[in-house]
Amino acid sequence: MTKKINPDSVEHGIALLQNPLLNKGTAFSEVERDALGLRGLLPPHVQTQDEQVARFLENMRRLPDPLDKFMALTSLHDRNEALFFRVVCDNLDEIMPLIYTPTVGLACQRFGHIFQRHRGMFISINDRGRIADILRNWPHKAGIIVVTDGERILGLGDQGANGMGIPVGKLSLYTACAGIDPAICLPITLDMGTNNETLLADPYYVGLRRHRVTGAAYDELVDEFITAAIEVFPNVIIQFEDFANHNAFRLLERYRDKICTFNDDIQGTAAVALSAMLSALRVKGTRLIDETFLFLGAGEAATGIADLLVAAMVAEGAELEVARQRCWLVDSKGLVVQSRTGLAAQKLPYAHPHAQVDDFLTAVNALQPTAIIGVAAVGGAFTTEVLEAMAAINPLPIVFALSNPTSKAECTAEEAYHATQGRALFACGSPFAPVQCCGKTLVPRQGNNSYIFPGLGLGAIACGATRITDEMFLAAAKTLAAYVTPADLMQGSLLPPLTSVREVSVHIAVAVAEVIFERGLASCSRPENLMELVRAHVYDTHYPSYI
Repeated sequence: MTKKINPDSVEHGIALLQNPLLNKGTAFSEVERDALGLRGLLPPHVQTQDEQVARFLENMRRLPDPLDKFMALTSLHDRNEALFFRVVCDNLDEIMPLIYTPTVGLACQRFGHIFQRHRGMFISINDRGRIADILRNWPHKAGIIVVTDGERILGLGDQGANGMGIPVGKLSLYTACAGIDPAICLPITLDMGTNNETLLADPYYVGLRRHRVTGAAYDELVDEFITAAIEVFPNVIIQFEDFANHNAFRLLERYRDKICTFNDDIQGTAAVALSAMLSALRVKGTRLIDETFLFLGAGEAATGIADLLVAAMVAEGAELEVARQRCWLVDSKGLVVQSRTGLAAQKLPYAHPHAQVDDFLTAVNALQPTAIIGVAAVGGAFTTEVLEAMAAINPLPIVFALSNPTSKAECTAEEAYHATQGRALFACGSPFAPVQCCGKTLVPRQGNNSYIFPGLGLGAIACGATRITDEMFLAAAKTLAAYVTPADLMQGSLLPPLTSVREVSVHIAVAVAEVIFERGLASCSRPENLMELVRAHVYDTHYPSYI
């Protein structure tokens, strides 16, 4: 049913055409043009939204470069939200790599050079003492905030205020993949400065031209921001995004039991990796506790995945310490072992008794893992020797090269399949094309967090969740894994196609809502039908009627 909006409740004329949340462009009907003061402001032919989609795609597809296509999509987003999301939702496989990984990484690096129009809010260290007033400048009621300080953008490191591309992209995926109303989505960058000297010397850099604030001043700004956000936007969900390891873990621990918050790099990445792992085990016919997991990386993603794998093993009946012993980490200094001193707190549960090992290949040969998981953003680290060693150890080696963008991938799908004679159970952080190997076509699927966080956010919003817990991510991972079909597994796909993500997200939202109500974390009464509750919150990308 077409949504109807009272024409007296919206802007008229040019103001309406300049409001991306309400604009329909050339699709305003003859009657709407008269009622809304649009006569003469638009070409006379009334187009359907389908015609507008086709016209945009024709123009975008002629552009030679992914960044040019990103800018075209950004421009559409800035003038017509509904049309933008129709384009994205109807062409998800084509558009997602343009609005998020891998293209968004380049867009962040070039952010100041391609900046066209404000989107979201920038709050700097110079704004201390007045953040609540600044947030009140936002014209909408925020239901979910994605916030970054830009210090660890994808695998690209410190991008300072240029990191705004990430929360903008993440919130686009909340709408595209789960139907969360874009009007309640607020991207925010906390500009603490940058230590990236290239940016500081760039005349087009949009952020503060100073080195990063650390210590008490940093914590005070974050705390003021959190307090102000909850005051200005009661019941808002706050997602921490692309904070450096030294801040990400401690901020999550500081706030997770006080407000409705999560860190997608730690928890969302863990859930999609766990889901892909559950699919791999369906192929192998084994259980999590039967596997040995070796991580290249020991930061947010690695320990987040390890923690959720352990939680899943414990839920299946394993002892906590036994489950932890199935997970090993390799960081920049080699294998994380018990005898190492000065280990960060998140590494300690996975520091097991073992002799020091200096490199990843030696660790593979020493530990004989059944699965290797790359999350260190070291491009090419899964060498032919590493992959061949995994193939020699395992009939069906599990190889997850999850770092992004593509330049940071530990290996390509082609490299993984050919080095293992097509036996690798493979998932990736950046998209790769199907591979012809050993007489069959293997279709790798991207372990993209967009399979998880949009549905989780939808469930939390629908219930008015007061907290986000690891149990919710575990429920989301299991729900996602259930949508991987036998046909998917036959072609090497450990995750469902992205084209199904909107429907999958609705079911993830229902599974998350079940946990929310069971744990007493909802701010509303439980309805008889959770699916109806969730679907009532899904944004329709088709145009409303103003008559």
